[in-house]
Amino acid sequence: MFTGIIASIGTVTEVVRSGSQARLTITPKQDFTPYQLGESIAVNGVCLTVETTKGPAFVAYASAKTLEVTTLGLLSRGSLVNLERALALGDRLGGHLVSGHVDTVAQVIGITQAGESHVVRITFDPAVSAEIIPKGSVALDGVSLTVNDCGADFLEVNVIPATWQETTIAHWRVGTKVNLETDLIGKYVARMLAPWRASAAPRASTITEDFLRQHGF
Repeated sequence: MFTGIIASIGTVTEVVRSGSQARLTITPKQDFTPYQLGESIAVNGVCLTVETTKGPAFVAYASAKTLEVTTLGLLSRGSLVNLERALALGDRLGGHLVSGHVDTVAQVIGITQAGESHVVRITFDPAVSAEIIPKGSVALDGVSLTVNDCGADFLEVNVIPATWQETTIAHWRVGTKVNLETDLIGKYVARMLAPWRASAAPRASTITEDFLRQHGF
């Protein structure tokens, strides 16, 4: 479990592909040593496991499915990524609950200056729109952000100067693809309400013209 508060930007120093799978070697800007083998680190919002280490760098395996449903398959040597270590019980929850399991790949469609901040507009698969609400939380490439505005296939977030400077968001451009994770609590609420919503859905009327004739109308 993570919080969406980025601990460091990292640099991909090696990508070793094996068919549709890959192993990524990543060097954090901030010192992450000593690593614990098997620990979880969110890389651009994707939960990966530390397999081995190479000095200050760590090596993580990305499966074919992970590369298919996230942007990690687009990474190459020199790519910058957002890094966050797993949340420890008792730590401050500075952002929101983030699982590290990406819901969809979204795309940046607008970046505008707003005072010292930047307003970023993202478009995404409408299938996840029910889990995104105004003033709710989303994780974009692992960064916890508040939704300023949203619609069926877009959302807008306001990125403050500190977040802009300490994450990879400063390198985003129109067309950049990003990992989007919707609010964890919202997913559970939606799943719990699904049976009730299905039973409460209006049913097709059984009253037809023949029915009315048979009953004297």
